[in-house]
Amino acid sequence: MESEKYSINNVKVNILLGWVQSGEIAIPEIQRPFVWKKSQVRDLIDSLYNGYPVGYIITWRNSGVRLKDGTSSHGKQILIDGQQRITALRAAIKGLPVVNDKYKEERVIISFNPVTEEFKVQDSSTRRGAEWIADISEVMVEDFSSLRFIEEYSDKNSVTIDGEKKPRFSREELFEIDNKIRKLLQIKNKDIGNIELSSELPIDIVNDIFIRINQKGTKLSNADFVMSKIAVYEKNEGDEYGMNLRKFLDYFCNLSIEPMQYKNIEANDKKFIETEYYRHIKWLKDEQDDLYDPEYDDILQTVLSLQFDRNKLGELVSLLSGRDFEKRLDGFKEIADDSFAKLEDGIYKYTKEYNFKHFIQNILMASGYSSKSILTAQNAVNYIYGIYLRLKDIDDVNAETLSYVRKLFVISLLKSRLTGSSLPFSEDFKRIKKPGDLAEFVKTLEKQEFSEVFWESTLPDELDKTNTGNQFWNVFVAAQRKLNYHGFLTKNLKVADMTTPNIHHIFPRSYLVNIGLDKDMYNKIANFVYLRDDVNKKVDDVAPKEYMAEVISNGAYNSEIENERDLQENLAENAIPRSIVNCDIDNYEYFLAERRKLMAGLIKKYYEGL
Repeated sequence: MESEKYSINNVKVNILLGWVQSGEIAIPEIQRPFVWKKSQVRDLIDSLYNGYPVGYIITWRNSGVRLKDGTSSHGKQILIDGQQRITALRAAIKGLPVVNDKYKEERVIISFNPVTEEFKVQDSSTRRGAEWIADISEVMVEDFSSLRFIEEYSDKNSVTIDGEKKPRFSREELFEIDNKIRKLLQIKNKDIGNIELSSELPIDIVNDIFIRINQKGTKLSNADFVMSKIAVYEKNEGDEYGMNLRKFLDYFCNLSIEPMQYKNIEANDKKFIETEYYRHIKWLKDEQDDLYDPEYDDILQTVLSLQFDRNKLGELVSLLSGRDFEKRLDGFKEIADDSFAKLEDGIYKYTKEYNFKHFIQNILMASGYSSKSILTAQNAVNYIYGIYLRLKDIDDVNAETLSYVRKLFVISLLKSRLTGSSLPFSEDFKRIKKPGDLAEFVKTLEKQEFSEVFWESTLPDELDKTNTGNQFWNVFVAAQRKLNYHGFLTKNLKVADMTTPNIHHIFPRSYLVNIGLDKDMYNKIANFVYLRDDVNKKVDDVAPKEYMAEVISNGAYNSEIENERDLQENLAENAIPRSIVNCDIDNYEYFLAERRKLMAGLIKKYYEGL
C-alpha cells in the first residue's frame, strides 16, 4: 500500500512556536524583512482570540538535513507556507523582534483592552491608558499570575473621589476582566491547521504545490523555495552553514541597493559579520554605483546556468534535495552535498568584487548601458553576466572575447532571445566549454539572425512601436551613448549626459494632438529624441519645417546649430532624415518610416563596433 504523501493535523499555537524555537520547523526567512503590516499582526491575534479561522500552514519533511553519521534527518520540517503568520505570532506572543526592510530589528507590539476586548498596535494611548495591557507578550509568559495581575490592574484603574482612592471596577466587573484575560491566554492553545507534506513526496510535486499555494497574496517563487532549501541545509548537525549561505545572498542584494545598511547588519547580526561570506561582500559598503542591483532570484538564475548548465530554478531545488534525474529519485546525500558546494562556489564568483565591477565596466557600460533607465532587460543582464563568468572559468577573458560578450548581449536584446517562459540559458552555456567557443557561437548567431533583411526590414519594423520602455528604443539609446553622439539640436550636450525627462517628440506632441492624431500615432518611438528641455518648450506646437527654418536661418531656440555642417552631423547622430526641414503632418508617416531605417542603420554601426 502506497504511503501517505501528506497529513493534516491541528497544532496548538504554543506547540507550533515551540517547534520553531527548537528547530523542529525551520523558518528560512526568519532574518529576511517582515513584509506584513503591523495591523495584520493585530488582526491575526484578534482572529485567534475570537476563534476565527486563520488558515493552514504547510510544512515539508526535509530529507536533506545531514547528520554527523552521514544519515538523513526526518525530524526537521521546511515551512512551505505560513512564514508571515508564524513570524507575527512570535513577535506578538513571544515578544521577539522582527527584521524590517532596513535590516533593523524592531518590535511589533500588540495591546489589549480587557474591558472592551479591543486589540491595537501599541501607540502612546495604549502605553499610557490604564485600561490597556500595553504589550500582550508580558502576560503570555509561563509564570503569569492572574491573581496578581487583577490586583495590580484594579489598583492602576482606581479613581479618586473626595480625595479618597476608590476602586473603579466592581467585584463582578473584575471577574469579567479576569475571564477575558484567561481568554487572551487561551490564544496559545488555539489550533492552527498544519498540512505536513511527506519527505517521500517527489520534489517536483512539492515544487508545484509551493507555486500554486502562492498564487494569491504575497507571491513567492521558485527562488524563495531555493532560499528555503538553502537555509535548512547543514554540513554538520546543528551548524548554520545553510542559514549563513542564504544570508550571503540576501545581504549582498540588500547592500548593492543600500550600501549604508551595512551598519544595521553589523549591529544586528554579529555572528554573520565574522564569517568569510561577509568579508567577501563587505566591499559593497563603499560602492555607490547602482547600475546593476540584482535580487536573489537573479543571482540564483545566473549561478544555476553557470554551475549546473540548467534553466529552471525548480531544478535547483531538486539538486539541493539530492535528486538523481535519471533515476527520478530524491534524497541522495552525495548529490545534495555536491550541489551545495557548486552553488556556494558560484555565489562566490558572482559576488567577487573584481568580477562584478569588471563586468559592469567592460560589458554593460562599454555597450553604452551607462544608465539604469535603459538597463531594463534583467534576464539578459543575468544571462550575459553568467556568460562572462563562464569565460573567467575557462580562462578566455581578453579584449576580443569581451567584444563577443557585448555582441551576444545585444543579439539577445534585439532578437528577444531571453523573453518568455523558454529561455536558452542552459543550451548556450553548454556550448561554451573552452577558449574560442564563444567567438564561434556569436559568429553562428550572426549568420542566423543578422542578415541584410534583418537590418533593412525586420529591425525597422520592430522599431514601429510606441513607448520608450521597449528594448529596441533602449538599444538605440545605448548606441548613441556608445558612439558618443549629441542630443538633437545641440553640439555641447551628449546623449550620455542627458536624462529620461529630456526625451521629447520630434513632431511636437501638442502639434499632433491639435491636428487630431491619437496617442498611438504621436508616441511612436521613431518620433522620440533626446532634446534639451529649454529648446523643446520653444518648439512645442509647430511643424518641424517651421522650427527647423528658424534654426537654419538664425540658430534660434538656443539650438547651438551654427551652419549646415553642424546640422547634417546632428541629424545623422540622431538618425533623423534630412527631409525633416520640409516636414509637416502630410509627411509624418513617411518621416517615421525613413527614420526607422536610419535608426536601424545606426544600431548596425554600433553593433559592428562593439
